[in-house]
Amino acid sequence: MKPGCGPRAAGFAKTGQRCLRVLTHPASRNPHPASASRVGGFTLLEMLAVILLIGIAAVAVSVSVSHGLVSARINAASGELVAALRATRAQAIVQAKEQNFDVDTRADTYRGAKSRDVPLPKGLRMSITSASQDRPNDHTGRIRFFPDGSSTGGRITLQSGRRQWHINVSWLTGNVRVVDTVVAP
Repeated sequence: MKPGCGPRAAGFAKTGQRCLRVLTHPASRNPHPASASRVGGFTLLEMLAVILLIGIAAVAVSVSVSHGLVSARINAASGELVAALRATRAQAIVQAKEQNFDVDTRADTYRGAKSRDVPLPKGLRMSITSASQDRPNDHTGRIRFFPDGSSTGGRITLQSGRRQWHINVSWLTGNVRVVDTVVAP
């Protein structure tokens, strides 16, 4: 017998006059066969835990993004309303003729110098405070702008949930200004 080919030499087998090395899988030499199956992968429970964490993260991101989109849409709507008020004032000055800015609180629309109804985004409510002679009915209010830039003044309030945007129109100068507030519960 050649040295190293005895019955105690691990990984060798004797065939006739030769010693051959027998290759075995490392896991087969493990004295604990239950842990040998975990060497190369993950359990189903571990995979489900990872999938659950990914799902929770996706929900958190989508909620954050949707709130951001709603807020951006409302900010854009208030900006458009302010721009329409300023454009109506500018038209009164340029044309040297009185211009009306009408607000319909029932339909949540407004009409400025371009004479077309502009609707507000869903979930946004509108109210107006104006002079009594500029209220043709219970759901319509008007702010008039004069050729010198002044106006009848008023306040248009946009509301979404507890958040409010007050758009103030100065009667003396016709200046348009926005105040963003949160209503206490």
